Amino acid sequence: MLKALLFVLVLTLTGLSHADEASALASAQQKIVSGESSSVLFLSQAERDAAFKNMALLSPSREIRAGEHTYALPSAPQDFSAVSYEVDGKTFTYGGFFARPEPRGVLVWQDGKVLLEKYVNGNDEESLWMSFSVAKSVTSMLIGAAVKDGYIESVEDPVTRYVPRFAGTGYANSTVKDVLQMSSGMAWNEDYADPESDVAKAGAANGLVLQNYLKGLQREAPSGDKFNYNTGETNLVGEILRAAIGNNASAYLEHKIWQPFGMEHDANWLLGNPGGGELGGCCINASLRDYTRIGIFAMEGGRLPDGSSPLPDGWMADSVSRSKGFPGYGYLWWLDEDASYRARGIYGQQIYIDPVKRIVISVHSSSTAAVGSDYHAHLDPFVDALADSL
Repeated sequence: MLKALLFVLVLTLTGLSHADEASALASAQQKIVSGESSSVLFLSQAERDAAFKNMALLSPSREIRAGEHTYALPSAPQDFSAVSYEVDGKTFTYGGFFARPEPRGVLVWQDGKVLLEKYVNGNDEESLWMSFSVAKSVTSMLIGAAVKDGYIESVEDPVTRYVPRFAGTGYANSTVKDVLQMSSGMAWNEDYADPESDVAKAGAANGLVLQNYLKGLQREAPSGDKFNYNTGETNLVGEILRAAIGNNASAYLEHKIWQPFGMEHDANWLLGNPGGGELGGCCINASLRDYTRIGIFAMEGGRLPDGSSPLPDGWMADSVSRSKGFPGYGYLWWLDEDASYRARGIYGQQIYIDPVKRIVISVHSSSTAAVGSDYHAHLDPFVDALADSL
C-alpha cells in the first residue's frame, strides 16, 4: 500500500493532473512489480488507459529526442461530419465513431496539409501513446538504414551472421528477409488473451532471454514459405539491428530519422527484460503528429525534407512488396489490396498510407481487447471511409 501511495505522489509531481489516472497507473505499476500481471495485456481497462499514455513511468525506456527543426504540418480543416461507413450491413456515422470510448485521436493528412486533427477521451497533441506493433514498421526502416550504412550487407544474409548463437537451431536456415516477412517457418502462438501463449511469455523479451526462448521453438514450415505473426521474431529483428550497428536502436532512430525528418516531440522506446535493449517489435511511445510524420517519411520513399534518404534506393518499394508467405504483408508492413499499406498495433493503433492519393491517417486508440473487439470491426472501415472521401 505504501508503495502505491508513493507512486501516486510521484505521478502527481510529474504532471498527471487527474487523480483517477494517477490511481489507475499506480495500480498497474503495483500489479506488474508484484507479478500479479505479467504485462499490460492483462491489466484492467482503466489501468491500460492510464498505462498507454504513461508507459515510460511503468517500464525502463530510452529517450528519442526531437531536434531543432520541425517538419511543418499546416492545418487546412475539412468537414468530415458527413462521412459514414458500414459494418455488417449497418451504417455508422463519423460522430458515432468519436462518441465511442476507445478512440484517443485521429489525424488526416493529405499532400502537405492536415485536414483533420481530433482528440477525444483525454488525449491532446502532446500525448505520447503506446504504439505497440507500429514500432515494427519503424524497426523495418532502421534495418534499411543499416543496409545503406553497410552494417548489414543484404536482407538475404543468414540470421546467424548477426546472432551466431542461433547456429544449429531452427533459425540456422532463416534469412534477415525471412524474419522481416514473419516467414521463418518457426511455430509461435500470438494469442494475446492466453497467459500461456508464446507472446505472453516472451513477447516483451530480448537479449539472451529472447534468444534462449526462440532457440526452443519448433519448425513447422520451410523458411520463407509460411507467414506466422510473431512478435518475438520482430524482437529478433531488433537484436539483428543492434548487433549490426553496435549501438542502441533509439540513438540510431534519433540520428537517422527522428531529428533529420523533423519530428516535433521527444519520444521514448521501451526496453525488454532487465538489461535488454529496445523491443524491435513493440513500444515506441510517440505523439499522433509524429505518427503522421513517420507515415509521410515512408510515403515519400524514405526521403528527408532535404531530398536525401537514410534508406537504400528502392527500400520502401521492397518493404511494401507482397511476400511469398502472405500477400498482405511486406517487411513488417500490412498491405491492402490496392497500393495503400499500414503500420498496425494492438488495441487499435494505426498509420494508414496511400501513396497514390498522398494520404496519411494516424490513429491512437485504447480498445477493450488487443485484437478482435467490436472497435476493431469499426476502425478499418472508418479509416477507409475517411480516405475514400478525399
